[in-house]
Amino acid sequence: MRTVLVTGPGGAGRTTLAAATALAGARRGARALLLTTESSAPETVLGTPLGADAPTPIAPGLHALRIDSGDRFRQEFLAFQERAAAALDLLGAGPLDEDELTELPGSEDFALLQALRAEHASDDWDLIVVDMPPAAETIRLLALPAQVRRYLRRLLPPERQAARALRPVLAQLAGVPMPAQKLYDAAERWERELAAVQRTIDDPGTSVRLVTDAGPVAAANLRATRAGLALHGRRTDGLVVNRLLPTGSADPFLAALSGSQQTALKALREEFPDLPVHEVAHLGRDPRGADELDGLLDGPAGEAGPAAPADGPRPDPWTVEDRLAADGILVWRVPLPGAERKGLGLVRRGDEIVVSVGRFRRIRTLPSALRRCTVSGAGLRDGVLEIRFTPDPALWPQSD
Repeated sequence: MRTVLVTGPGGAGRTTLAAATALAGARRGARALLLTTESSAPETVLGTPLGADAPTPIAPGLHALRIDSGDRFRQEFLAFQERAAAALDLLGAGPLDEDELTELPGSEDFALLQALRAEHASDDWDLIVVDMPPAAETIRLLALPAQVRRYLRRLLPPERQAARALRPVLAQLAGVPMPAQKLYDAAERWERELAAVQRTIDDPGTSVRLVTDAGPVAAANLRATRAGLALHGRRTDGLVVNRLLPTGSADPFLAALSGSQQTALKALREEFPDLPVHEVAHLGRDPRGADELDGLLDGPAGEAGPAAPADGPRPDPWTVEDRLAADGILVWRVPLPGAERKGLGLVRRGDEIVVSVGRFRRIRTLPSALRRCTVSGAGLRDGVLEIRFTPDPALWPQSD
């Protein structure tokens, strides 16, 4: 299965091009699904009201599903409240009714990931195109499962199994009932759900597609976006430049705008020589309905693109290079296309390392060999961060 996550700066037309990408896939014979959390824009673009309970047919081979994050939040909260009823009773808390629940910020992110995981696990689709939030939010969203799983492992480590066995004894000592078994089970359920979402995001057939306009700051914005995506191991499969005006206009105003766009387009091609850059012409209006979306992405721009090799999980892009024989070091290579030295940060904390790229941060557990080393330096070269490790004599196995 191919999954294309379409994102870009706000106002660049990512919803329109996500819909056009899904439609182009359907025209090529794929069973395509457009997944979105937007309430009105997709309906306007597609020209069809969308239901939240089941995918809505749009065109032959194409369905669209609008995720009702508010309803999902209410159902999840009520289920959690039921599982934690004993603990809430112990605290004297009064349960909330469904009609007084209001969706909290952030619930839309979890609803989108949950829906993506469910649709990816089905056999109904060959292609899923996701209308993602703006780029910075997308990077944080795609990092969310791994981050929450890390928090769960720190706050509720595997040793909690022993505490669970002692629960009856602790209850007698404390003189109050301990939380019910269901409360302990909640963390395990969250871990399973998050792991399933993580597998979907890490699937070899999943990639990110960037949508932008041809403005003067497009290259700088996308440079930071691509670096943030790479930091979290996300694969970018292409760049779509939207709303390009025709060249050669006799009107001085339009000619100046077109010239500015062509300058920005050239800068984008030079900035991202390893990415396919697709051009989408300005129609003079916003496309409406399948008929106007059809053909908006012609040729390679309308293709979902090849999947990464699917022989098992996608290989970890962070690789360790053994230079012990030549230089006495190990090098952890971190691909960060678009990163700049001034925005990089690197901190080691025990068996973990914290890498920052601008406003984005990732925490990785060190491979076993690197845990017995000290960080001896780092450098950014040709879009790759090289972190140098020197074996610690007190921890490194000594040869005879």
